[in-house]
Amino acid sequence: MSRHIDLAVIGAGPAGARAALEAAHRGLSVTLLDEQPKPGGQVWRAKSAAILDAPPTPETEAGNRLRQSVQDSRVTHLGEARVWQIERAEDGWKLHVLRDGRSSPLRARALVIATGAREFVQPVPGWSTPGVLGLAGATALFKQDLALPGQRTIVSGTGPLVFFVAAEIRRLGGAVAAVITPNSRGDWLRVLPGMLQRPDLLARGVSWVADLMLAGVPIHWRHAVSAVDGGSAVEAVSFRKLGADWTPTGEARRMSADSLCLGNGLIPTVEAAQLAGVELEHCPELGGWVPRHGEDGTTGVPGLFLCGDGAGIRGAAAAEIHGRLAGLSAAQHLGADTRAERARLHPGYVRAARFGMAMTALSTPRAGLAQLTTEDTIVCRCESLTRAAIAAEIAGGANSTNAVKSGLRAGMGACGGKFCQTAVARMIAKAEGRAESDVPPPTARPPLRPVPVAALAGDFDYFDLPIPRPAPL
Repeated sequence: MSRHIDLAVIGAGPAGARAALEAAHRGLSVTLLDEQPKPGGQVWRAKSAAILDAPPTPETEAGNRLRQSVQDSRVTHLGEARVWQIERAEDGWKLHVLRDGRSSPLRARALVIATGAREFVQPVPGWSTPGVLGLAGATALFKQDLALPGQRTIVSGTGPLVFFVAAEIRRLGGAVAAVITPNSRGDWLRVLPGMLQRPDLLARGVSWVADLMLAGVPIHWRHAVSAVDGGSAVEAVSFRKLGADWTPTGEARRMSADSLCLGNGLIPTVEAAQLAGVELEHCPELGGWVPRHGEDGTTGVPGLFLCGDGAGIRGAAAAEIHGRLAGLSAAQHLGADTRAERARLHPGYVRAARFGMAMTALSTPRAGLAQLTTEDTIVCRCESLTRAAIAAEIAGGANSTNAVKSGLRAGMGACGGKFCQTAVARMIAKAEGRAESDVPPPTARPPLRPVPVAALAGDFDYFDLPIPRPAPL
């Protein structure tokens, strides 16, 4: 893989793939890298071969169009490729890519990062029980395998994803025991002006809720899951009513179920941008910490461009246009004149982003949500660290996410902190009376993603080392 190209794009979702296509259309050599085998990302994930004949959905149709466009273009797509290190080079960028068990470099004059988002789940007692899935993880099951999380599922979380997941479970023949959401009907009414930017998507969301109501599925507005019961599998879920700031109130109610889909919104995946040298800023309206960037994907780092949910949660429609803008900006950097095309795309991007940010607003956390995490609740699943252990570390002087990571290894497991660092940062802010904007994420370090030592060793073989004879006594 060691070669020089004009543009490398990390992430083949709606944003990254569109960025690659725009640049390739202007005669540039472009390589598109993604950990999934096929383009589409999480939102337009490709179906497995076993279900290709299944009835299409809007997501699969959009993904198929994107995949066909990439296949018909000059873009070189490398699936099942993991970028684990990003370095500046004299002539642009050097990426270290793990593929087929080997790590090799890829050099590019410019770089687009479109790493998408990850899901935040507020830790509650029992949330690591087998049978508990993230809302986003559940959508991956639906789109790729048409698989159900269980036979009787409770769906809980914020924003539109909770209703999409519940509707998909029913469409695939599963039973939804209940929908539990911290949002109130009033929350939805407040974001209605932004939703009117996309009446087609608004109508689709209304159809999900209507289907659930007609089927008699109970919807518990302004409630949240407070505990999961079960040993080797989910047996029941407890939930509580929430106050205006999402503080749990009243007695817990219990409902039997064999699975739970749980999520509290999306967070931009910013580690690759951090490693590449982009500064972060805290923007709650975009999902939290985001890399500094322009609406056309430009950054303060020459030759580096950002797009999609990794630059702020604005939704798939905005991500696709943002990707085109970033690809055009990269092409401009490499010598093409794309100013007119970017100006033409900009109004559509603004409209789509307004809708997406209205949806993001529904998942903006409120202070009381953290009270769902009890003292003995596991917060860092990789290291089995409880809230009490982390709180003790903070009380002992660990006043940054880097300090907690250093002292307890929180964030040093296989997930790289993706499941715990947001909760840890909020614990620090709460304990010290600081704003969340004063507690940034940990410093990004390579490897960005897990990489086997054997891949780093390359062709090295221990047994080929010359072993000197023992020294004489």
